[in-house]
Amino acid sequence: MGRNSSNLKEKKRKKRLLTPPRTVKKRVDIDAEAIDFRNVELLKRFVTENGRILPRRITGLPAKLHRRLSKEIKKARNVLLMK
Repeated sequence: MGRNSSNLKEKKRKKRLLTPPRTVKKRVDIDAEAIDFRNVELLKRFVTENGRILPRRITGLPAKLHRRLSKEIKKARNVLLMK
């Protein structure tokens, strides 16, 4: 019986060592009024070099702001302010 309990402790210890440390999400505080298709400098911070919009898990924006941001980026592309 002592042998089984030591195996369980070893498994728990190994499991604890194998899990990667959690990274802290980087939150970006932006005014909702600042998000506008004419504010190209702000919008470029949320776009990759290839022109793809960064996902929420990277930007740390709330869902509502991210939806608005993506709409404004698409508007800026449509008016040819961004590529």
